[in-house]
Amino acid sequence: MAKATTQFVCQECGAVYAKWAGKCDACGKWNTIQEEAVATPETSKSVAGKSGRKIEFVDLKGVTEKTFRLKSQITELDRVCGGGLVEGSCILVGGDPGIGKSTLLLQAVAKLSDGVNKEGSPTRCVYISGEESIEQIRLRAVRLGLSNSKVELASAMNVRDILTTLDTNESPDIVVIDSIQTMFVDTLDAAPGTVSQVRAAGHELIRLAKRKGFILFLVGHVTKEGTLAGPRVLEHMVDTVLYFEGDRGHHFRILRAVKNRFGATDEIGVFEMTEQGLEEVANPSALFLAERRGNISGSCVFAGIEGSRPVLVEVQALVAQSFGTSPRRAVVGWDVNRLNMILAVLEARCGIILSNRDVYLNIAGGLKITEPAADLAVAAAVVSSLTQKPMPSDMVVFGEVGLSGEVRAVPQMDLRLKEAAKLGFEKALMPSQFSHKKKTTTDICIHEMGNLKSLVEFFVK
Repeated sequence: MAKATTQFVCQECGAVYAKWAGKCDACGKWNTIQEEAVATPETSKSVAGKSGRKIEFVDLKGVTEKTFRLKSQITELDRVCGGGLVEGSCILVGGDPGIGKSTLLLQAVAKLSDGVNKEGSPTRCVYISGEESIEQIRLRAVRLGLSNSKVELASAMNVRDILTTLDTNESPDIVVIDSIQTMFVDTLDAAPGTVSQVRAAGHELIRLAKRKGFILFLVGHVTKEGTLAGPRVLEHMVDTVLYFEGDRGHHFRILRAVKNRFGATDEIGVFEMTEQGLEEVANPSALFLAERRGNISGSCVFAGIEGSRPVLVEVQALVAQSFGTSPRRAVVGWDVNRLNMILAVLEARCGIILSNRDVYLNIAGGLKITEPAADLAVAAAVVSSLTQKPMPSDMVVFGEVGLSGEVRAVPQMDLRLKEAAKLGFEKALMPSQFSHKKKTTTDICIHEMGNLKSLVEFFVK
């Protein structure tokens, strides 16, 4: 019997099955399994038994040439990438449809094309789109005021044609592929966007970028869960993974690094979406607090850290009487499981009954907070809404809350206080462990909290 030449692969997680099924047992997704061709022995021969080139080993200690970083003249983008773009690096940019990925990269290559490369020659930038036509890109360039930039445009989807064009003696310095899900390798019998096509196209493009030394930007789509579509191996192959976040109801966007081989992870860059495109925000804390109104219960200012940057945001909570059998817990910009934990600690350790009340939590401005340092700010906002007593308008709050109700210290507290003092805040509600650390040089009045009972007493006194 002839061996089957096709297999069924899940387009979400890459699991392989011998026959089609409606649900993937590996990731639990429905209608994601598609039929793909299997590599035959003639096309995938084993390397066992063949001699190869001997690998040479060296010591860790040695002389390494200083890494050259190409400046994009967009400070926020350079910050997220670790101080600039490293030659030969591959950067994967993901985000929701219409969030501004193509706009950001078009603005970046337009600025880069006006500069010079490592050799002092004009930087050659290439923008290859598989989603838009040349006319559509030109219309966007006119709207952004970039029509005079020296960016080379092309509309192509065949990876073989792209490799042939770029693999020359005069290869470009910057290449943008928009998007990787539209690219296809003609040797594979699969539709563009499938796991095998994305994996193969990404591998071929990244290998050429490493060999020729140009900087490669890959635009990636995201799923409804907010993760990059396609195989996870694509994120492992690239050097940097950036997520472009934001809410369409707000005018700012967050560029967040979740992986970076040439810089810090969790670094963020803040942009504001305007009619002329994306503009950098030098002071994001002032932007997030621009519409804040003081003397309102349920509102609290949290001093957080995003990467190496301190950011002040407003935490809003609303506690209302529940009329159903199961109280609602609605959260925007934070982890709902973390909120449930804070509410359970307040009820078990402080005697505040919240099991019969609906609780709504919102991080104003659309920013997503992940660090545990926001626990105390969330608890303060909830208690403030419950007691109808507002927080002082000139106070910032931060600290981690444990299950026993204790308030624990968080990293970089001094940096948080300096950012708060710069924006005019005069008080801080923070962990009491700070007294054992290095004292801050700011003039902020510090209110130390050892446990959540002290927080409750702060409102009922």
